[in-house]
Amino acid sequence: MFGSNRKKIMKLDSQQRKGLSLISKLRPKSVIAEQYRTIRTNIQFSMIDRDVKSIVMTSSGPWEGKSTTAANLASVFTDQGKRVLLVDADLRKPTVQRTFGLRNVEGLTTLLSTPEQELSEVIQQVTGTDLHVLTSGPIPPNPSELLNSNRMNILMKRFEDIFDIIIYDMPPVTSVTDAQIMAAKADGVVFVIRHGVSQKDSVMNAKELLEMVNANILGVIFNGIEKKNTQSYYGYGYTSEGEA
Repeated sequence: MFGSNRKKIMKLDSQQRKGLSLISKLRPKSVIAEQYRTIRTNIQFSMIDRDVKSIVMTSSGPWEGKSTTAANLASVFTDQGKRVLLVDADLRKPTVQRTFGLRNVEGLTTLLSTPEQELSEVIQQVTGTDLHVLTSGPIPPNPSELLNSNRMNILMKRFEDIFDIIIYDMPPVTSVTDAQIMAAKADGVVFVIRHGVSQKDSVMNAKELLEMVNANILGVIFNGIEKKNTQSYYGYGYTSEGEA
């Protein structure tokens, strides 16, 4: 369904890019890019006994790196030849349009409010890759209600019929109910914690909120540690029931 009329993202250099760092493309041989590939591998191990196509990316609070992680993780999944859709489902403070230098006139809220809108007219593809991006669209007055709607359920099913992996970039769990709503719908949740930013009480509260909706927490990304050579890296670990 994504034919010649699909919108494509122009190739940007580091000076043009005003959003978050897509380091997996800009510096594919870097230590950080390799860590994103490690995260991808660990998520794939979690798919052995269960088909995981839709993944919610969230955190306990702001400035923990979830949007950067979501964008880079989506990028490294395409390196395996998978068709990937990155959805900016943060309908309050969206950032994906800046990461890829996109206009955000239409997006997820357009598809939710206009059922007759074709996906191919709104979803955009990064040139030369299988990475597709759905920006947030105009910020609505009722984000939680839109995400909790039957229309959202229908859209998610349509995405899963077309794409191999769908990653939803969500607001922090403890700020609003949006991430809880989507965590209950998605196949899995990846939780981002940033060293020196995340607060233990907030992390524990976020974990409890996700467990309340029976979210399938795939694992935790511990973000912001520096190695002795001063290169930042991302670590990944699985959580199990009853553990922080």
